[in-house]
This record gives sequence, C-alpha cells and structure tokens, in this order.
Amino acid sequence: MVLKLYGDNISNLALRVAHVLTDKQVPFEYIKVDMIAGKHKSPEHAQRHPFGQIPYIDDDGLVLYESRAICKYIATKWRDQGVQLIPDPNDLEANALFDQALSIEQNNFEPITLNIMLELKYKPLRGEKTDEKFVESLIAKLEVKLNGYETILSKQKYLAGENLTLADIYHLAWGAVLIDELGVNSTIDEKRPHVARWFKNLSSLPGWLAVKNGLPYQEV
Repeated sequence: MVLKLYGDNISNLALRVAHVLTDKQVPFEYIKVDMIAGKHKSPEHAQRHPFGQIPYIDDDGLVLYESRAICKYIATKWRDQGVQLIPDPNDLEANALFDQALSIEQNNFEPITLNIMLELKYKPLRGEKTDEKFVESLIAKLEVKLNGYETILSKQKYLAGENLTLADIYHLAWGAVLIDELGVNSTIDEKRPHVARWFKNLSSLPGWLAVKNGLPYQEV
C-alpha cells in the first residue's frame, strides 16, 4: 500500500512532510484536505486527527499526525535510502546534539515565526486584519534569537553538527515562506553571515525545491 499524505498546499507543515518523503525517496499519494472550506474541522477528519488539523499520514493502516512525529517516523523507517536525516541510533553524542537542535527549533524559532505567519499570511486568508505592532514585536524577538543561531552556526555547518538533520529542515516550514512570500528577511542579514549561509543551503535543498510551490493532489 502506498503511503497517503493528507494535507493542503497552503499548509507549510504538510509541505514539511512532503519534503521529507521526497528526500527519503518514499512514494506517496497526496490527498487534499481543503482548509479554506473547513474540511479539516469535519467529523470525518476528526476520526483521523482529533485536533482538527493537518497533516496526517496513513501508512498501510498506521495513522499518524503531528508533522515532527511523522517526519521522524519516515526518517527512521526508511533510514537506508535517500538523504540521511537522523543520527546513527548507536551514537549517543550525535543523538544528544540532535535532540538539542530539535529543542532549539521548537522552543526558539517556531513559536515566534508561527505567530508571524498567522498574522501575515493566515489572517488575510480569513479576511482578518494583521496586527502590525504585534508583528514588529515578534520580529524583534526573532532578531534576538537569531543572534544565538549565529553563535552556533559560526562553529559548525548545521544545528546538530556537520551533518544535515531534521532539526534544520524543520526551519523551512515557516522560515522560507517568511522570506520568499512575506518579505521578512531577518534571517538573511549581513550581521549574521553564518545564519545566512545556513539558510541559503536549506532553501536550496532539492527536496524543498520540489515541494515548496505545492504538489498535485490525487483524486479520492
């Protein structure tokens, strides 16, 4: 059975999963859950995702939601093909640094950038007004956080060391759109050349380039 990814091209987290599937060379069917029409809030959808969100996958009967959990599952199950995105399970130090990098993204990057996205992208989609002062305060917070990133990336190529991992890829869901679509260029800054180099590398990954503009859906 071919893995099924349920999502919508306006969902950056669905594209995150599609990116990892592409990197790992895993065939999949992409099935649309129309967010604008509210299909992710339907009783039928809630049977698969109890929080009324996307994405989720169905891998031969295993239904899994939460994009980070999905990506970790994919990177683990198909470890021996495609791009290597997680450390060797027997390398204690590499896994400790990987977990640290995952925590950096989840606690220091996503909470800020997600709120910027909500204000600049999703509020207008719903016909709501952007809170410009709130956005300014969020960008100021992001600038401070990125100073920490600059310190880390001045010493190594990626957040967990010299090898690309899921922790780096997770930044693309919000970061690339903030820059490419919304013009929030905090990460590309002469004051932070190492962050600029790192994010340029991430934005050029073949898997991301293949999915960043959306994917065709399969008919159901």
